[in-house]
Amino acid sequence: MSKFSKFLAGAVCALAVLPAAAQDFNAAPNYGTLNLEAGFANDPRVIAVRSGGELNAANLSSSCAGFISNAPDVRLNYTAGSLPLIISVDASADTTLVVNGPDGSWYCDDDGGERGLNPSLRFNSPQSGRYEIWIGTYGSASLEPGQLHISELESR
Repeated sequence: MSKFSKFLAGAVCALAVLPAAAQDFNAAPNYGTLNLEAGFANDPRVIAVRSGGELNAANLSSSCAGFISNAPDVRLNYTAGSLPLIISVDASADTTLVVNGPDGSWYCDDDGGERGLNPSLRFNSPQSGRYEIWIGTYGSASLEPGQLHISELESR
């Protein structure tokens, strides 16, 4: 085998063990972009979504669960103030939440919301910037109806 053939075979093997592409947080969001400033009216903002996708969120972080799409479900451009930012899901299916924050960190929740199987993330001192939000389905790639809630107020 020539040196070039060995090099080519090694390069192909190296490419084969690279991890699959991660979520594309620059892709157009599945359910749109929301621009909010602290103290926004009509709180909570509610967006009808379908949870799930073909990618396992656990590949992002061991704290993440569920199956999510490649593109974010919702993009939130947020100007922070003194109030917390609360992102949650209301669904009859077991859903999860994955958020890529303005700092580039991944934030995930499975069952921290209301009524048992709904996720919620609370940013007590939120940063201004772009939040990429994915709603996952726990345990399967099936698409399930739900609602994404974005709020600055405590649950009533």
